[in-house]
Order: sequence, then C-alpha cells, then structure tokens
Amino acid sequence: MNTKKPDYKSWPFKEAQRVISSFGKESPQREVLFQTGYGPSGLPHIGTFAEVARTTWVMNAYKEICGGNAKIIAFSDDLDGLRKVPSNLPNKEMLAEHLGKPLCDIPDPYGCCASFSGHMIGKLKEFLDTFGFEYELRSASQAYRNGDFNEGLKVLLSRVDQVLEVILPTMKEENRQGWSPFLPRCGQCGKIYTTRVTDYYTDEAELSYTCDGTFGDVSGCGHSGRTTVLNGGVKMGWKVDWALRWFSYGINYEMYGKDLIPSAQLSSQIVKIMGGRPPIGFFYEMFLDEKGEKISKSVGNGVSMDEWLAYAPVESLAYFIFRDPRTAKKLYVDMIPKTMDEYLDHLRRYPDVPDDKKADNPLWHIHHRGSDVPVYQSPVNFTMVNNLVSALGMEKPDSDKITEFLTRYDPDIAKYSDVLLTLIHKGVAYYLDRILPNKVYRDATAEEKTVFLALKARLQAPEADAMEQQDLQSLIFDVAKSNDMDAREFFGAIYQVLLGQAQGPRFGSFAKLVGVSRVIELIEQRVG
Repeated sequence: MNTKKPDYKSWPFKEAQRVISSFGKESPQREVLFQTGYGPSGLPHIGTFAEVARTTWVMNAYKEICGGNAKIIAFSDDLDGLRKVPSNLPNKEMLAEHLGKPLCDIPDPYGCCASFSGHMIGKLKEFLDTFGFEYELRSASQAYRNGDFNEGLKVLLSRVDQVLEVILPTMKEENRQGWSPFLPRCGQCGKIYTTRVTDYYTDEAELSYTCDGTFGDVSGCGHSGRTTVLNGGVKMGWKVDWALRWFSYGINYEMYGKDLIPSAQLSSQIVKIMGGRPPIGFFYEMFLDEKGEKISKSVGNGVSMDEWLAYAPVESLAYFIFRDPRTAKKLYVDMIPKTMDEYLDHLRRYPDVPDDKKADNPLWHIHHRGSDVPVYQSPVNFTMVNNLVSALGMEKPDSDKITEFLTRYDPDIAKYSDVLLTLIHKGVAYYLDRILPNKVYRDATAEEKTVFLALKARLQAPEADAMEQQDLQSLIFDVAKSNDMDAREFFGAIYQVLLGQAQGPRFGSFAKLVGVSRVIELIEQRVG
C-alpha cells in the first residue's frame, strides 16, 4: 500500500492519512471499516445525514490515497430500551405500555412493520439510499443474537471488575451501588432497564438477575432468573456496547459529536482492557439554531432535513456540512439562500481548478470523487431568482415567465437546464413560504417621492435600456446626490417601498435582471 502522504489539504484527506498512519508499515489484511451509529428511537434527521456524509468523504479520501478496500457499517442499536414515549409518534398509549423494552420487541406504532425499530430502520435505509450512500446496515438485535459479539462478551464477563474500575468513578456516587455494564432482558416482562445483575458465572458465560428496578413511572416485575450472556441474552450498557462493537468488528474509524468525547474516551479504555485497539476517532462540533443554541430534536429548533430539501438541493446541504466540521455552525432555514449561492459559485469556478487540486475542493467530495460535478457557468443564482419573483409581484409564480426573464439576463442559461429547473423550483418555494408572508411595504416620504420620480425620469430616457449593471448602480448615487439624499438611505427606500423588504439586491444587477421597464412600473405602483 502506498502510504506516501498526499499534498491534499482538505480535512477528509487529513483524516484518511490518520487512518493510514495507524497501520504503521504494514498494509491492512482486510477491508478497512468505518462506522456510524444510529439510535432507532426516532426518524433519521439532518445529523444522521451529516455523520454518514462526513464519514463517506473520509472513506473516499482513503480510497483515493491508497486504493484500499473499505466500507461503512451503519449500526443501529435496536436493542436499546424505550425510555420515554416520543411526542411525535402515534399510538402513544400502546408505546407507554412497552417502556423499558428493547425497541425491536415493541410493536410498530404505525402498524406497518414488524416492530418499532423495524419501522425506524426501514426509514433509515430509505433515507440513506435516497442520497446514494454506500454502506452495510447492521442492527444490534441481529448482531447479538447471531453471536457476532459472543467472544467479546466472554472477555467482558471475565474482566468485568476491570471495566467497573474504569466506569464507576465517572458515575454519580448514588448510582454506583450494584451497577453493572450487563443489561439482561427479563425473561418474564421483557424489560432491560429494570433488571439488576446479582451474580456472574464466568465459566458458564451466564449471570443472574432480579427485575426490581425503576425508572420514571416504570417498575420491574420482581422476577428473578439466570441467563446466558451470549446470543442476545443480554446487551451491554451504552459505553461498553460501543467498545464491544469496536472490538468485535475491528472498527478502524468513527466520528462522533463533541458531546460524546467523554464516552469515546471511556470506550477506548474499555477496548484496551479487552485486549483490542480503539479506532481513530474524530469529534465534530454541534449545529446551532439562529440564536446560537444547540439544535434539539425534542425542542424542534433549527432546520429539518425536509425543510432544507424543500428549498434547496441536497448538494447545497452537503456543501454546508463539508465546511470545517470542528467549527460550530448555525443551521436555520433563512441561511439557505446564502449557502445555495456559495455552492453555485463553487460550481462556476470548479472547471478552472487545476486537476491536481480538485480533490481539495468541496465539490470533489460532494459529487462522488468529482465524477458528476454539474457544469454551471451562469451568473444567475438563488437570490436572483427570489428577487425576480419578488419584483414581478408573483403570488402564483409562472416558471415559463421566470425562465423568459432569466434568459434575457443570461442568453446562455438554457445550457444549464438541470440546474436552472432546480433553481426555479426551489427558489419559488422559498419565496412563497419565507419571503412573501413577511413582506411589509411602507409608503415613501415626501422627500423620497421626489428622488423616486427623479430616478423614474432617468430610467425613461432612451439610453437607459442599454445601460449595463454598473451604470445602473451608479445611477442611484447620481440621483441621490442631485437631490441631497444619502445614497444608503435611498437604497433602503428602494427595498422597503418597492419590494417590501428590509434588505435587497444590488440595484444594478436587479434592474438588469427584471428590466428597466419593470423598475419604472414598480415606482409608478408604489410611489406614483
């Protein structure tokens, strides 16, 4: 394997080089495994997409450097117990009756799949397939019951005292007494969070338990029993379970949120106790809402996957996510136009990027190692489409009319029909939902009316139709100066009086886009 460090500077290549360096001088004798985790207590979301996308980019960078075999394991912990009833699911009363049971043993609240987790994992697969990710889906129920973890479980049972020595000091003192990393499933009521381990039988790979615990309003049934730790008789508590996966599958690389750094450190210690080697880890920062607060599914702040895709293509979201994952990012709906325009700007510049530098460009990673980067050389962007629809006063936008105006602005735009259709479709949706309901027009002041009418007169001159963007932009400064008004104040008046917006586009490009005659119409409609 070629382990020469590449010249690429983008973060996925730096991470890929860390993976390669972890092998030392010897090449790996099997596929290199990248893992992502998913808790099937709810539907996949934008964080799910971000983790799988980022992991994919590191894996692709690894393949690009050395050509080695690698794959992503998308692991779903469907043996996790249901701790509370999700607020956004149907059949809440039924779910409440199954609190404490593994998700794979709870009926599907939607009534269409074999289990609660079966429904959610199906949605995960559908979600990942929609975006073309390459992965191997594995579930905890399948892995435990098929014996994938049996050898690791035996090791953990034989070294449980060492594991406790590592974990107990990290817990609150009142929770330490009687705590065990093993979570046996009660043979009578089926719960796992109400069972308490009473003894270990290392030689027989078994343990005994009593189901007398409580959490919230849920209580154990009082049953006592003995069970094997193998083939699904137990599952491990979260941090030990994570270590068990790393040990059993030989995971080489895994990402996790900044909030899981302590868990990752503890799991790494446990892997070493087991005689294994922890994977290369990489923590990423959290997404924040508009107020700078951490995004929470339960709170519902930030932006959902469906919301983003309603207003912009998935590639723009991937571009947003690609940027430095170690920096916390505000993620909310009204930043979509800026992100989309930045993505389009990268598309325009990509053909000029030298071939030996393309792999450092976000588009190379976003578009499958540069294999399907769209060609787009038009100056038209997302914001322009929104400004055009706004200026045309369209409450029911006409795509053909929008295309007609855009073609006047850029006669070559028809060459990029795929990108253009997406721009119009998504841009119109954003305008109708996010801009139109928030428009607030104000009347022009007496002073502003004078300046608007002076602008109208200049635009009615025969030479105005042939003016270029810069000339039209300069016209605002000339008219404002001639009428003793600050140009910035006049720009603000244009946005607020003509467009009903607090801010707006650069006047020169806007007038060129919608046409001088349309600007005159707007002045006549709003000013007189």
